[in-house]
Amino acid sequence: MSSLPVVNQPPHRCGALIDYVARRLRLRTETVLAPLGIRPRHLIALTVLRDRGGISQQDLAKILEMDGTNVVGLLNDLEAENLVERRRSATDRRRHVVELTDVGAKLLARAEFALAAVEDEVFSDLGDDQRETLYELLQQATKSATEGCREPGPC
Repeated sequence: MSSLPVVNQPPHRCGALIDYVARRLRLRTETVLAPLGIRPRHLIALTVLRDRGGISQQDLAKILEMDGTNVVGLLNDLEAENLVERRRSATDRRRHVVELTDVGAKLLARAEFALAAVEDEVFSDLGDDQRETLYELLQQATKSATEGCREPGPC
């Protein structure tokens, strides 16, 4: 009988663990957002609008990496709940500027509070320093992943 060759691999692979933790976070996130009437994609759009201020629908579509038609549907959902407001651009009447409303800002604050509890639950075995280190490492990984992605579409 011949034996299989031994392949030298790093002792630990992170992808499966990151996927597992991401799934737990995603499921818990959906659970705490549902009573607020929003989904994770709504939360992301509200966060972008809070952080960037009023931006065009086209810019929002680029940031969210979504098709323009899908962004319109997303904004329709948010606008129906008075979470965002669309208005014509003062400089280009063909464009719409999207802004977070006061109602949207308050809901976003409530959602972020609920999400902090989710992170506390999922990362309960990590101390504050470990969580900060994890955050910094994920920031670095995100940066290197996006720098290598220059083409539109998934990388």
